[in-house]
Parts: sequence; structure tokens; C-alpha cells
Amino acid sequence: MDLNAAPFLFFFLPFAVLLYWLPFGRRYQNIILVLASLIFYAFGQLKGIPILLGSFLVNWLLGKAAQKAKSKKGIIALAVLLNIGVLFFYKYLTFTVDLLGVRPENYVAPLAPIGVSFFTFKALSYVIDVAQGGEAGSFLDVLIYISFFPQITSGPITRYKDFGPQLKDRTLSIPQAAAGFRRFVVGLGKKLLLSGSIAAIANAAFNIGGSGGALVCWLGALAYTLQLYFDFSGYSDMSIGLSAALGFVIPENFQYPYMADSLRDFWKRWHISLSSWFQTYLYIPLGGGKKGMVRKMLNQIIVFTVSGLWHGANLTFLAWGAWHGIWSAVETACAKGQKPKPRTGKWKVLGWIYTMLLVIVGFVFFRADSIGSALSMLGSMLTFRSSSYAGTLVLERISPAAWIALIAGLLACVPLFPGLGKKLEEKNKTAASVLGFGSYALALVLFAVCLLAVAGGNFQPFIYNTF
Repeated sequence: MDLNAAPFLFFFLPFAVLLYWLPFGRRYQNIILVLASLIFYAFGQLKGIPILLGSFLVNWLLGKAAQKAKSKKGIIALAVLLNIGVLFFYKYLTFTVDLLGVRPENYVAPLAPIGVSFFTFKALSYVIDVAQGGEAGSFLDVLIYISFFPQITSGPITRYKDFGPQLKDRTLSIPQAAAGFRRFVVGLGKKLLLSGSIAAIANAAFNIGGSGGALVCWLGALAYTLQLYFDFSGYSDMSIGLSAALGFVIPENFQYPYMADSLRDFWKRWHISLSSWFQTYLYIPLGGGKKGMVRKMLNQIIVFTVSGLWHGANLTFLAWGAWHGIWSAVETACAKGQKPKPRTGKWKVLGWIYTMLLVIVGFVFFRADSIGSALSMLGSMLTFRSSSYAGTLVLERISPAAWIALIAGLLACVPLFPGLGKKLEEKNKTAASVLGFGSYALALVLFAVCLLAVAGGNFQPFIYNTF
């Protein structure tokens, strides 16, 4: 079940929230959360329930063992082995046997559980944190943490030390719930009205690849850059908003990443929870930046390459991760060990252009079906190949709605409204209050438009569900 699917919006969400808000106490609410989360996951993939519950139980027991064990490193090593083993079996076994050319004739590829990359990383971080002195948590609390339905399929990846305390002490209020649902609706609109419409341009361009010519390839790459952002940031908004309606505070996952003026800045803004996870559990254990410049650069390349592989079992994801790793290492070398200074004026503009070129080129690898397809498309983009007949047809068949979504998407990448709202609040609090009230009215209108889109069959699964 997806957060933008009709069964979720019309049936599951209203009933789950209504039952949750009944005034029967915190333990009752936590039990409702567990039941709702397992039902939500079962509707998405019933066969994945045993793997989800098995992952929870094994890691909860490892957490308990980590509390008592004298050798914490042994528990951590076992947790890494088991959790990475689960990921390898379900996500990378088929990729490996195909890469080695040893697939048997009767081989059946294992079906990866939905959200396995997300709940496995949460479970692993839980054991490591407990081994390092963190709270172990009760059976019920850890089960909620692992299976929490607003996050189970696509994150954000929270840590138990941030999530666990809220299971015991959280505040439910109508203003918080209203703001949460408003955030949920904004995310729903990003997914259905922006990402879903822009996807038509990206799909058409990537389907014909490099043969379409430079204009179509650049347009397709730009469209996918926007599609992916609004797809995943839309999910994050929905997850954070829905969590707020249930009384939970979830950290931000995106901070206008396409305003970054360096790759370092980009990764402080893009998929923040995953970046934080890799920094805490891979980059720092590798030595971080404390073992010299060369080692720091190597660690960056390793972390980004592994991050690419985390996204999917394909050489294209490895290439995307390595691309970011290499250029991040180049930035580190250019900084010569000094903290980067904020850019201003023309240097900020040049930094933004440089960053967006790297990001867009990288996403060509991320989206392409193969390395060959990515290189073909990039070849057209970088040599400014003239448009072909197929490329001209793609341009002619782009609907007005897709063009409008593309333009609106470009504008939405810039923090115009938050900036205006902040300035208005500083100058005129009354006007700011009116604007805030108006935002709820607009959210209701947006929700109605989104429901029409859902009713019209405009359903597309979230891209990150496959990761």
C-alpha cells in the first residue's frame, strides 16, 4: 500500500487516525500503531511480513544481548553480518550471479520485501547504538520503531535514540495535527501533480535515449532531476506530516537541495537521513577525515559508492555513487583541509551551476537502464547532437499539463514562500496569521484536486519504494 493510493487515502488513513485519537491512553495508542503498521505493510506485501518481523525479532534480541555482553564488537559484527546478509540475499544475489555469469537454469530470483533497505538500516543502527550505550527499548517500542507505517517503505531513516523517547512522551494536539495534515497534503501534491506529470517528459526522453538529440536529452535529464526530487521529497513531506498528526517529530529529509552551490552543500540538503546514517555508521568507522587527506578522499569515494549500491543492484547505481564520491573527493582536495567559506555573488552562482551540472549528469546514470544507455545519452548532451525525428516527436507530444508541471517544479525548488512568510511574520504578525489561515484553505483545495487525480486513476508508485 502506498501513501498516495486510494485505499490508503479513503479507508486506511481515516480509520487508523480515528482509532488512534480515541482517548484511551498512551499504551492503547502504541498498540494501535503496531496493528496499523503491520496491516499497512501486509496490504503492500503480505509475503514480506515474516521477513519484517524476523528482522525486528533478531535485532531486538541482539540489542538485549548487547546490553549484557562484555564484547560489544562481537555483537556489532554479528548484527552487521546478519543485516547486510539479508540485504545481499534479497537485493544483490541475483545481481551477483548475473555479474559472475553463474546463474543456474532453474534459478528463481528472491522477491525483495518492500522497504527492506530502510527497515534493515534502522534495525542495524538500533543494535549499534545499544551496543554503544544507547537505550534498548521494550519489545513493543522497538517493534513500533521498525515497522512505523509512515516510514516503513521509504523512510526517512530515523534513529531509535530520537524516536524511542517519543513512544513514552509525545503530545497530541489539534494545531499540531492540522499542521501535519497540511504538510501531508503538500507532499501528496508534489507526488501526484508535479512528479507524476513531469515523469511523462522524463520517461519519453529516456526511452529513446541518445538518439533523441541534445535538446531532448537535456530536457529529459532535467525532468528526471525534478521528478525524483518531488517524488521523494513528497513522500518525506507526507511521512513527516502524518507522523506529526500522530504526535511524533521526525527530522527533515530535504532542505531545498537544488539551491546548493557545492556537492558538500548538496548532500547536507538531499536525503539528509541517509547521508547522516552513512556518516555515522560507515564514514566515521572508516576513519572519517582524521587519517590524512588521501584517506579522507578515499573514505568519501567508498561511502558514496556504497550509497549508490544501496539504491539498487545495478552498475548504473554504482556509477552514480562513484561519480558523487569522486567529485566530493575533488572538492575535499581543493579545500586543502580548510572549512569551505560561504560563497557570495558571482562565485555562488558559478558554484550553483557547477553543482547542478554534476547532479543532473549523475542522475542520468541513476535513471538509465544500463551504463551504455547512460553514456549514449550523455554523449548527445555533451556533444550537442542535433535533434532526430524521434526527438522532435517527443517534444511535440509533451502535453501542456506536463510543461506547466515542469515550470511549476522549477519554481518550487526555490524557497520563495517560506522566505516571504518569514519576512511577513517579522513585519506584520496579523497579516502572517491571515496568511497561515489561508494556507489551510489552500491545502483543502489542493487535497480536493489530489483526490480527483487519484479517482482519475493517476496512480504511480513512489520511486524509492523499489530501493
